[in-house]
Amino acid sequence: MFAVIKTGGKQYSVAADDLLRVEKLAGDAGDMVEFNEVLMVGEGADAKIGTPFVEGVLVTAEVVEQGRARKVIAFKKRRRQNSKRTRGHRQHQTLVRIAEILTDGAKPTKKAAAKKAPAKTTEAAAKPASEKPEAKAAEKPAAKEQPATEPKPEDAKQQEASAPLFTAPKGEADDLKKITGVGPVLEKKLLALGVTQYAQIAAFTPEDIEKLEDALSAKGRIGRDDWIGQAKTLGASDA
Repeated sequence: MFAVIKTGGKQYSVAADDLLRVEKLAGDAGDMVEFNEVLMVGEGADAKIGTPFVEGVLVTAEVVEQGRARKVIAFKKRRRQNSKRTRGHRQHQTLVRIAEILTDGAKPTKKAAAKKAPAKTTEAAAKPASEKPEAKAAEKPAAKEQPATEPKPEDAKQQEASAPLFTAPKGEADDLKKITGVGPVLEKKLLALGVTQYAQIAAFTPEDIEKLEDALSAKGRIGRDDWIGQAKTLGASDA
């Protein structure tokens, strides 16, 4: 048996045990959700078509995980206005597994998976009632000096991330905002990564471009805005 359900402004044909990715639904992994907007249900010639929905039909599903779709890039450019804008969007989605297709007003039989409650311990339960804070403090031995611990891997990664990506050349930094698409905020990021002069950008290799775009989270931006060509022109005009 199959059913056609409506959710998130879209229609889906589903059957039991199907995995379906839909617009974000409220709930955590293991929760049960219900779809009561069923447009069609049945099998072959016995299929029923709703007007618009079939009465007494319910589709239940279990939430598998909450996630997001692939990033969609929106690029806008205004002619002769020196204006470009790039924005990304990732839509929230929910992955569900179809549990049951119920007809004639039947009630769901599958329930949400039981969740383990975190164990809670209180100081009152851990300590005897007759124990006094003063006596506890007197019995407590002097604290020992803790040996120096090695830096955590996360701290090491943060230090690497904050270090300059390139070695800045000697001399004063150029005004990188003259490059189309580079504003004050992006200029600060470039200076922090060690990119300071037009000549440095003009000499970028494909590997340098890939590293810089990864650090800026701006894939394809350098080639799209032709930073290298602009840097060569600006460097020649300043010379």
